[in-house]
Amino acid sequence: MTKHVTIVEVGPRDGLQNEQAAVSTADKIEFVNRLSAAKLPVIEVTAFVSPKWVPQLADADQVFAGITRSPGTRYSALVPNTEGLERALAARVTEVAVFAAATETFSRKNINKSISESLVIYADVCRRALDAGLRVRGYLSTAFGCPFEGAVPPQQVADVAARLFALGVFEVAISDTIGIAHPGQVPIVLDAVLARVPANHIALHFHDTRGTALANVLTALPFGITTFDASAGGLGGCPYAPGAAGNLATDDLIYMLNGMGVETGVSLPALSEASAFMASRLDHPLPSRYAQAVRPPASS
Repeated sequence: MTKHVTIVEVGPRDGLQNEQAAVSTADKIEFVNRLSAAKLPVIEVTAFVSPKWVPQLADADQVFAGITRSPGTRYSALVPNTEGLERALAARVTEVAVFAAATETFSRKNINKSISESLVIYADVCRRALDAGLRVRGYLSTAFGCPFEGAVPPQQVADVAARLFALGVFEVAISDTIGIAHPGQVPIVLDAVLARVPANHIALHFHDTRGTALANVLTALPFGITTFDASAGGLGGCPYAPGAAGNLATDDLIYMLNGMGVETGVSLPALSEASAFMASRLDHPLPSRYAQAVRPPASS
């Protein structure tokens, strides 16, 4: 089993985009800076998307302009098309991500394009980004289950993952969009995906909607997966399961990995402070079990 894991912190983007409370640009910048101070190796700062799609991230340009970049941290942004890429280039982003889906219905509902149509667009994004010296990551949504189609055949997931990888992305993040994955399913999906894409180019993005995210990470480690996405404090909720926990909490993941002797390079106390800071700006407590244990709510 691996002795080192890379955490991709997605709280400022995937976490905040699903939050209902408005978060100021200054607070987003402070949040990213605190995550940098916690020595997160990768922070997905924002997304250069239309404000009509994601109003919470309408200030992407200002956030990137305001953060203090640490030399030990990679700062990335999600881009849906070449227009988003141009904005990212202007903001001096050095790493971007595109997002495809493993099911046709989710792809059409999410971005109004078929899987093949989306990959044509992403081929252009990848070509332009690579020519400009940027690295590109590829998210693959609904890899463990789809809110519209239900179960997703693992070979279908592997096929789209391989098509994404062929575009030149350095990493494909196999994503459990609705938090339905469990330890019995993870090996089946990974067996199919790893037959098409090497393990060192695969990351896993789990949601904790059903409380299985940490168990899924444990199940994936023996497969040689060394990169996992997580969100500080468990920010984000789940848009397809109202009231449910969303992203795997970075705090919980680091606590577990520390206990196993797996290195991440992340300061858990500093991360906890970053989570608490953002929690103070929201209208609800964060779902992270670690956050609740170290800062229990006041008794009534």
